Amino acid sequence: MRQVDIYIDGASKGNPGPSGIGVIICQHGKVIRNISRYIGTATNNVAEYTALIYALQESLILGAHAVTVNSDSELLCRQVNGIYKIKNPGIKGLYEQVAHLKSGFKELTIRHIPREENLGADKLATQAVKEALKKKAL
Repeated sequence: MRQVDIYIDGASKGNPGPSGIGVIICQHGKVIRNISRYIGTATNNVAEYTALIYALQESLILGAHAVTVNSDSELLCRQVNGIYKIKNPGIKGLYEQVAHLKSGFKELTIRHIPREENLGADKLATQAVKEALKKKAL
């Protein structure tokens, strides 16, 4: 069974505003994939869900069967784990994508972690936004 640990984050300058995602996929303590992507104008919650979707898609491509996702978004973790209901229609569609992707794994754990433990993914998400804004300014 291929086990991966993932760190995800979404960043939004404004809420909504220019947004990006950061994903770090690790296996046996080593980084095997970094994703830093600008996603356009979005809310922070949409960016967090988008990061999770990209992470799960990439994990399936890598052949992962057991996945632990680490996020500093308490809302995302509680919604995906069924503790909080999803009221926002814009999030419901993203949640449905996550639910569909979850079925591709034998084990999937979504953990809430402190921001201090998620600095790498945060940096990738923020970097994506900064680079996109820099290109627009040119």
